[in-house]
Amino acid sequence: MTTVSKAAIGIAAGVCGTLILGYCLYFDRQRRSDPNFKKKLRERRKAKKDANKRGASKFPNLKDHEAVQKFFLQEIQLGEMMLASGEIDEGVEHLSNAVTVCGQPQQLLSVLQQTLPPQVFNLLLQRLPALGQRLMSHEMGKGLEDEDVE
Repeated sequence: MTTVSKAAIGIAAGVCGTLILGYCLYFDRQRRSDPNFKKKLRERRKAKKDANKRGASKFPNLKDHEAVQKFFLQEIQLGEMMLASGEIDEGVEHLSNAVTVCGQPQQLLSVLQQTLPPQVFNLLLQRLPALGQRLMSHEMGKGLEDEDVE
């Protein structure tokens, strides 16, 4: 059995480190020399921002139990994903949407209080009154639209 000397391991590690650094520098130079890079980056950021605004959740018809349940589950999933990825504001927005349409909000809030960090839970509580008003105006608007149809 052969033993590998510490010098050989050190040389191999140095070569690997140099290759990785060279790889990073090469692609960074390629990225920076691309004349459309900043333009593409701005477009990507704008598209993401627009998607978030469009994705500002539209409440379902509260009379349609299946749509409400689907919306609730979707908002819980989105909220958890956003919080896990560090996007606190967006995550809290989705969770507060879920609480707003939930049939038993007190139970959901108690579960969220146990699972969320205190500052995130407090942010959620601060958003609920405004969302309640938004939901009420949404439902009133739907009621007016339904009356116009008849």
